[in-house]
Amino acid sequence: MKTRGALIWDHNQPWSIEDIEIGEPRAGEVKVRMETAGLCDADHHLVTGDIAMADFPVLGGHEGAGVVVEIGAGVHDLNVGDHVVMSFVPSCGTCPPCRAGLCNLCDLGAGLLGGAAVADGTFRVTAKGRDVHPMALVGAFAPYAVVHRASVVKIDPTIPFEIACLVGCDITTGYGSAVHTARIQPGEDVAIIGLGSVGASTLQGAVLSGAHRIFVIDPVEWKRKQAEKLGATDVYPDLATAAEAIAEATAGRMCHKVIASMGRRDGHDLEAWMELTAKAGTCVLTAMGTAMAAEVPLPLSMRTLLQKNLQGSLFGGGNPHEDILEVLALYKLGDLDLDGMVTKEYRLDQINEGYREIHEGHNLRGIIRYTDADR
Repeated sequence: MKTRGALIWDHNQPWSIEDIEIGEPRAGEVKVRMETAGLCDADHHLVTGDIAMADFPVLGGHEGAGVVVEIGAGVHDLNVGDHVVMSFVPSCGTCPPCRAGLCNLCDLGAGLLGGAAVADGTFRVTAKGRDVHPMALVGAFAPYAVVHRASVVKIDPTIPFEIACLVGCDITTGYGSAVHTARIQPGEDVAIIGLGSVGASTLQGAVLSGAHRIFVIDPVEWKRKQAEKLGATDVYPDLATAAEAIAEATAGRMCHKVIASMGRRDGHDLEAWMELTAKAGTCVLTAMGTAMAAEVPLPLSMRTLLQKNLQGSLFGGGNPHEDILEVLALYKLGDLDLDGMVTKEYRLDQINEGYREIHEGHNLRGIIRYTDADR
């Protein structure tokens, strides 16, 4: 089928709305009519080159929600008309990591940046006669997507699409970073660095976990105000100010858990994050940086003598097929404020405007809502 999508043809170029062609679902795949897509910062990392796909052109978008319109052979647990969320990490449930409970590290994830369908190694999207590489094997920046069953989670049809699309990455990543990876316990002091949509979800996860004091660090005043509304006890504009205040508030003991959830991390800040971390505490790295960055100043003595832990976190360290449903259940119960996360909607052809406003700090979370004009 012919439709349109947001592509990039090289690094540091704007998104370009192009005519594309999407193939039919093959064995193990479904076609989804996308209703909404999230403007996640990970897609901007494609533009900057911090995340490198195998080749260009790239069809962006890995957060999406929509309705199943066609089913390939061998898919028996989904039906046409089902409401679904795209999981940016596929989870097959049968590979060694999945069987070990590490479903966020499913072996199918090895192909996320390759662009070829996991079903048969071919491409489903083309543009101008070239194979197109969909972000995370999803490609949500188009009004239709053909994806593997492992990348689709069936959801409650009463969930609004503008909320549903967010849980395919950012919301679940932030919530899980607090609940699963950091394993915040009642009464612990927590520092959260960066309040984008991941940080806001991390903050809400910390509140639900019973954290005592929650210190949020973000340079944008508007975001600090949002943090206070979401349950932060203290907010600071920079690490230096935060470190001094946290030391005073905790009698020098610092934070049991520190979670770096900014849009883009710099390894040179790692030492400062570890200084915020208490003895035997844990610093969680949720933020992404360039894959080529290797210089990280980190005095090893503090890790040995003070038993400080440094822990990475992908998709919140959980099971996509379970955590997506858990987060949406908490939303329906009123325990997670996801309505307040969506601060602006855009058309597909406004995608560059959307990312600009997010990076200028005017927008906590933007989404694309598809219309008949896009299809």
